[in-house]
Amino acid sequence: MSQLKTIQDEDVPIWLPRLAAHGGPRFLQIADALQAAVAAGSLKPGDRLPPQRQLAAQLDVDLTTITRAYDEARRRNLLEGRGARGTYVAAPKVDLMAVLDLSMNTPPPPDGVDFDDLLKQGLSQVLMRADNASLMTYHLAGGSDADRKAGATWLAPMFGQLDARQVVVCPGAQAAIAALILALTQPGDVILAEPASYPGLRAAATQFGRHIIAVEADQHGMLPERLEQACRQHQPGLLYLNPTLQNPTTITMPERRREALASIAQRCNVRIVEDDPYWLLADAAPPPIATFAPQQVVYISTLSKCLTPGLRVAFALIRDPHERERFLCALRAFALMAAPLTAALATQWILDGSAERLMAGVRDEARLRQRMARDLLAGRYSGAGDGLHLWLALPAYWHSLQLARAADSEGIAVTPAEAFATGSVSANAIRLSLGNIKDRARLRAGLQRLSDLLARRPESFSAAVV
Repeated sequence: MSQLKTIQDEDVPIWLPRLAAHGGPRFLQIADALQAAVAAGSLKPGDRLPPQRQLAAQLDVDLTTITRAYDEARRRNLLEGRGARGTYVAAPKVDLMAVLDLSMNTPPPPDGVDFDDLLKQGLSQVLMRADNASLMTYHLAGGSDADRKAGATWLAPMFGQLDARQVVVCPGAQAAIAALILALTQPGDVILAEPASYPGLRAAATQFGRHIIAVEADQHGMLPERLEQACRQHQPGLLYLNPTLQNPTTITMPERRREALASIAQRCNVRIVEDDPYWLLADAAPPPIATFAPQQVVYISTLSKCLTPGLRVAFALIRDPHERERFLCALRAFALMAAPLTAALATQWILDGSAERLMAGVRDEARLRQRMARDLLAGRYSGAGDGLHLWLALPAYWHSLQLARAADSEGIAVTPAEAFATGSVSANAIRLSLGNIKDRARLRAGLQRLSDLLARRPESFSAAVV
């Protein structure tokens, strides 16, 4: 709630929010109250706000609090500066390219977490405690000792206590996958994967001259008997699996299936790349495949899906020291290292508990959005109830590419099944990613428009001639 007064000599509306003692950071309370006043119409576009020092005195807070509140309000497109004339309530922003992007799999913004503050505090702690020179130089050993210990801490929910020397810090999961392909296979080798798999695998394999062959899967993931047949027939160099909230199908492999696949890989002497970005987001995920065949599996866990893609930090658990060195040599050929500053920030967040708080917020927000999708896509929803995406089987009258084009024409970006196919396309479906649209109301609007589109039979879409 807020009240409005007027100073006669300046004719400036004084907007005074009431600050609660236990209402969270004061700068956010001020920004929230300003947003509420604009929504209610008590502050209108073009209204001039008081100078920051004046408002700080009125509210009995320091100037920094007001500066941060105004900065936050500008970030929300509520205010605009007009130089010496002061700060004014902004006119509503018109987004001429208002594409609702349901194609990019990123973690949603967690409710109640001030990410800007988290970032500033984390970097402040890093710069205060670290040797700044070491943050600006090369690191050739797969991360500093502290970074590898943080990686072992990050992986502890999956594996318990780990030897940090077995953990390699990588500049993202994609770099780790590419380095494993280079280190563990030769040009022309076969890589086995499920019929619908992470597109980054196909991109790296194609670039390096390897061949991906799809192995049949069912509702529990890759079929063990089909894997054994493929191993005997193709003598693969690698087996790629994404067993938890699989991208794109959302399937989580049950424990018995994981154990069976690990046993076959051991018997056939095939190395497994277990790409597991969503394990920490899943509800009661089974043990990783790497627990059943520790020497046979390289396990990858990225922060990009649980915290933020901007860190570009992933951890690879490689137990064999010779294999670890081969992996590092391959990684250095194209990526050299994870950026020390962002790796140090990831380490700081993991060790001080910020990563866990942020991830808990992401997990809660992702589940809320899954419930929203289930309600709006009733009868079509095929998500897992958690995770960042869902896999939407289409009615027979829509084809996935056709639906993607039709959605695009209505300002909605989705990803068709073809983007994930490792062989012939085996599903008529699209993947919907629920985290990339920050505002829940816009996400709801996009899902509703998509639901309406799915209910209609397709029309012919042809390009206009002008």
